[in-house]
Amino acid sequence: MGKSKYHILLVDDEPDIREFLTYNLEREGYKVSKAKNGVEAVAKVKKSKPDLILMDIMMPKMDGLTAIKKIRELKGADDIIVVFLTARSEELSQIAGFEAGADDYVSKPVQPKVLMHRIKALLRRLKKEETKEAVRKMGKLTIDTSKYIVSLDGKEIFFPRKEFELLNMLSSKPDKVFGREEILSKVWGKEVVVGDRTIDVHIRKIREKLGNDIIVTIKGVGYKFIQPG
Repeated sequence: MGKSKYHILLVDDEPDIREFLTYNLEREGYKVSKAKNGVEAVAKVKKSKPDLILMDIMMPKMDGLTAIKKIRELKGADDIIVVFLTARSEELSQIAGFEAGADDYVSKPVQPKVLMHRIKALLRRLKKEETKEAVRKMGKLTIDTSKYIVSLDGKEIFFPRKEFELLNMLSSKPDKVFGREEILSKVWGKEVVVGDRTIDVHIRKIREKLGNDIIVTIKGVGYKFIQPG
């Protein structure tokens, strides 16, 4: 397969998994960098920003959740796509991962075909986003979809990728009620299985940053965005 312009950082403390996934990723044409713990991963991102990170959760020195939180704080790194790799499948673990800024979640043992499909889908979204340039102004709120910047009263507010995508979708059609299934499909994708609490967690985070009145809960249906004055 031909070379890909996409750079993937693979982070896992198990050498066999790093070797196995590197082989499959390079076969698909991706440039692959590797790290064996969260400390190394943060250092690698500081030197060379990847397009996507495959991150194990349970690792020595620094776990994946802590590493991603630190990476998200780095300048210019808030838009990196993050896929967590973990043997833990509990819903609480997934919610913790999404709160840390994950875009997807793949359980071990990893099935290469499934993982490659997920990666391609996520990178397709990235490519579409790179071609978009739009600034949406709604009263005191400004959303720059090309730079992933949200401003309220002229003050920039940091939004992890999934929170931004959820806010962007809801605000694209103020007063429209978006059902939970539509939100899950458009923001997380049909192949990603997440619990109902995941949406609630992200809505709560958005309200904490922009005010409780910005998103209204329609009981038993979904949510709608109210344009701020």
